[in-house]
Amino acid sequence: MSIRTRTAVLVPALAASLIGLTAAIPAHAAPAPDLADQLEALPGVTVTAEQPPPAEGYRFFLLTIRQPVDHTNPAGATFEQRFQLLHRAQDRPMVLHTTGYNMPEYAFRSEPTALLDANQISVEQRFFSPSRPDPADWDTLTIWQGATDHHRIVQTLAPLYTQAWISTGASKGGMTSVYHRRFYPRDVDGVVAYVTPNDANNRADTAYDRFFDTVGTTPACRTALKALQREALNRRTDLVTLYDAYAADNDLTFDEVFGSSDRAFEMIVLDLEWVFWQHSSEAACDTVPGADATTEEIFAFIETIAVPSFYSDEGITPYAPYYYQAATQLGWPQPKFRYLKDLLRYPNLYVANSSLPADLRAPHDPLPMSDVDRWVSREASEILFVYGGNDPWGAERFHPGGPDTHTFTAPGANHGADIELLTPADRASATATVLRWGGVEAVTAPLASAALAELDQRDPRNQRWPM
Repeated sequence: MSIRTRTAVLVPALAASLIGLTAAIPAHAAPAPDLADQLEALPGVTVTAEQPPPAEGYRFFLLTIRQPVDHTNPAGATFEQRFQLLHRAQDRPMVLHTTGYNMPEYAFRSEPTALLDANQISVEQRFFSPSRPDPADWDTLTIWQGATDHHRIVQTLAPLYTQAWISTGASKGGMTSVYHRRFYPRDVDGVVAYVTPNDANNRADTAYDRFFDTVGTTPACRTALKALQREALNRRTDLVTLYDAYAADNDLTFDEVFGSSDRAFEMIVLDLEWVFWQHSSEAACDTVPGADATTEEIFAFIETIAVPSFYSDEGITPYAPYYYQAATQLGWPQPKFRYLKDLLRYPNLYVANSSLPADLRAPHDPLPMSDVDRWVSREASEILFVYGGNDPWGAERFHPGGPDTHTFTAPGANHGADIELLTPADRASATATVLRWGGVEAVTAPLASAALAELDQRDPRNQRWPM
C-alpha cells in the first residue's frame, strides 16, 4: 500500500467519525482554506508565485521546498529546490514529473498527465541553477540524494493529493524516475519512463557502434553522415575559422571547458551523427551535405543539427550537473569512431569529463548503475518504458523483469518517442496500463480544449538538452 493509499484510507475513516458532529457546526463556518494557503502551510514549502491559469479548470503555482544538502545529515545545511504545480483537482491523480534538469517556468502537461486528466508537479533536479546549494558540495550530487529529494516532496504533498501517484520523465528525467522508484518503491503507484538510457556497464559500449551501423532503413544516410564527419575534419582549418567568427559574433568562449575552439570543434564533429539521429528523422537524410558542398554549407548544416553554441563555456557549463553525474555514476556512451581515427587530434575526447571544468572532473563509480540495473531486471514492478526505434540513447536500455513491467518501442521515432507514437496495439496497451495505475477511466472530454492542446505541445522534452 502506497503512502497515498494509506492516507486515502484514513481520510474517509476520519470523516465517518465526524458525522455525528456535523449538526453542531454553524451554518456560517469558515470555508476551507484556499489551495495557496494549504500549500504555504506544508513544511518547508514556499509559494513563490501563482500565475494566471493556463487553461480553464486549472491553477498554476511556482514553489520551492527546503531540502537538506545531505539527506544523511537532515539537521545540516539546506537549499531551496524549485518545483511547479499544475493543479487540476484534489480528487484527481498526481503525476510527479522529474525533469533531470532545470524546471521549466511555464505550464505544460506530460503525456501521463493528459491521459489521466491529472495534477502535475515538475521538479528541478538538485544542482541545476538556482536549485544549487551554496557552497556547492558536489559529493552530494548522487542518484540517492536526488531520489530522496523527490521522496520528501511526495511525503510533503501526499496529504493534499491522496489519489494515485504516477511518476514520469524523459531521458535523464526518466532515469531519475527509475532511481526514485529504486530507493522509494512505495512512493508512487507506477512509473512511465521515456527514452531512458541504462549504461549498466560503462566499459561495454559496442551497442552504440552496432546502432550506428544499422539505424534506419537507408544505408546511404548512414554512409553520408559518416562521410560528412570525415569531410568536416578534413576541412578543419576553414571550419574552425568559421566557428571562431561565430563565437565572436555570439560572445562565446572556450577557456573553461574545452580549452580551445579546435577541441570544441572536434567534439561537435564526433557528436554530429549522434545528435542527428537523436533529434531528426530519417526524412532529413537528404539534407546531409555531400563532398561537393561548400565549407559554408557544411557549417550551416552543423549549426542546424549540433548547435555549436552549446560547446562553448556559456553553452555547456549550465549542464555541469549532468556531466558530473555521468562521469561519477551514470556512465556515458563512447562509440569507437574507427572511421575517424586518422583525423582526430584529441585522444579519448568523447567522455563525460571532457565536458566539465577541470575542478569538477572525477572518477567513475560503476556500482550504483549495476545495482539499479539488477533491481530493474529482477525486482521492479509497475514500470513502463517507451523507447524510440531510431534513438541512439536507446541502444543501451533497461530490460525490466519484475511484475507488471512493460517495454515499448516506437518504430522510427527519435528521442521524442512517446505513447502516441507507438503502433496502435502497443498504444492501446500502454494507455490501458497508465489508466489502470492511475485508477481512472479513459479521459476524453477535457482533451478537446485548444488551450490544453497547447499545454501538451509545450512538453519540456522538446528542449535541446544533452539527452
